[in-house]
Amino acid sequence: MSDLTLIAAPGPTERTVRTPDGLIHSVPADWSLLPPGDAGVTRRVKAAGPSWTVQEKKGRKMFSRGVWAPTARIETIRAELTIERSTDAYAKRMASSALRRENKQTEYVEDFSAAVVEFLRFAPCYAELAVQLAQAVTEHATPVGSGTVARTERIPIERRAESAVIAWLRHQTTGYDEMKIARVKGQRREVRRMLAEQSRAMLNSYRTGAAIDPAVCPLRRVLTK
Repeated sequence: MSDLTLIAAPGPTERTVRTPDGLIHSVPADWSLLPPGDAGVTRRVKAAGPSWTVQEKKGRKMFSRGVWAPTARIETIRAELTIERSTDAYAKRMASSALRRENKQTEYVEDFSAAVVEFLRFAPCYAELAVQLAQAVTEHATPVGSGTVARTERIPIERRAESAVIAWLRHQTTGYDEMKIARVKGQRREVRRMLAEQSRAMLNSYRTGAAIDPAVCPLRRVLTK
């Protein structure tokens, strides 16, 4: 088995893994577990030869538990990367990459905020409120690593903006977070659908320019805190 590259789950004991077919395999004696955390080392260790990637599913999420690989290979690659990372050329490359990521993030934040304002389409008399809401939603939804719908590229930015607004309103202007929802299949989805309809009705009022009492509007109360 040491000549195969596998993706497996943790086994019943420390130095075992369980393959998708349910079989338990012992880790070779000369292998070590490279813990997750250093993508550069992990990438090179996996590219250099057979390895066993350990993943564990909890709920809907898959978590990395590390990579088993020959100890000598791991130590050699770590040493090589340590030397490489100590050079001026590496430092400059990292600084350049960080600047590119920062510029890309800044551009995305601006585009996303504009998409939120476009989705809101508030009447001119509520234009300032639309900008406030867009800023609040954007600050919550766009940070890198936030895991929100705004960070997915699977759907157009217009749909991301819409989903992010509805999600923000659900958590900020309704009692959703304190609700006791029965653990019945589809019940939470139904509650979210109902709250989304309420939020859309409120947004429509601002789109039509209707007179809205700030004292009783949950959106105004949240944004003026």
